[in-house]
Amino acid sequence: MARVVKRGTKVASGADAALLCDNEPSLTDRAYSILEEMIVTLKLRPGAAVSEARLSQTLGIGRTPIREALQRLARERLVTILPRRGIIVSEINVKSQLRLLEVRREVERLIARSAARRALPAERARFAEIARIFEQSAKSDDETTFIRVDREFNELCSRSARNEFGAGAMTLMHSLSRRFWFIHYQEAADMPATAKLHANIARAIARGDEDAAARALDRLIDEIDKFTRATVGADT
Repeated sequence: MARVVKRGTKVASGADAALLCDNEPSLTDRAYSILEEMIVTLKLRPGAAVSEARLSQTLGIGRTPIREALQRLARERLVTILPRRGIIVSEINVKSQLRLLEVRREVERLIARSAARRALPAERARFAEIARIFEQSAKSDDETTFIRVDREFNELCSRSARNEFGAGAMTLMHSLSRRFWFIHYQEAADMPATAKLHANIARAIARGDEDAAARALDRLIDEIDKFTRATVGADT
């Protein structure tokens, strides 16, 4: 994941500065990032059985960080931990995905507005850069870059909003949404259009425009809702 703050960048002092400058991921964070991407991009497919020992050997990370990462993934409903039976990558349910979008719209609108209001200068600069990366991934139709920068964008939104309750709710929803998109985008979604919609949100936050950020967020969720229904012709 790209760094949020470059070396030598001056930011606000105090707790915010400490948060921004803490860029070294723990082994648990590293294990989570790798496993989350493997699940989202279908290297670990829905229904697949996984084990701590096998993942530890494959990734070269100790079992304790792997276990902690899997527990986080279980909270996000990407895996199901069955006591004494093993760990299963969660299946996908379209109707659940639509219910998730109802909540996601309200939470992300709050996060987008709050980030536009509270982001630090270094964070605004990174939002502007992320917008450029989204635009470039749209031009090159590069889904891997889009998936990776989307995760950073979500995490930066959560930090910049400075609302731990909204951030917690947002975290629980995004990986499921990213995986659903990756599975179905070739049949029903327009990746370049989706990347541009993300870029619009990032630019609005970068310039501190709360209303524009909220409007851009609503347009994105509208598109995702349409895409989700198109995957199966869902009727709710």
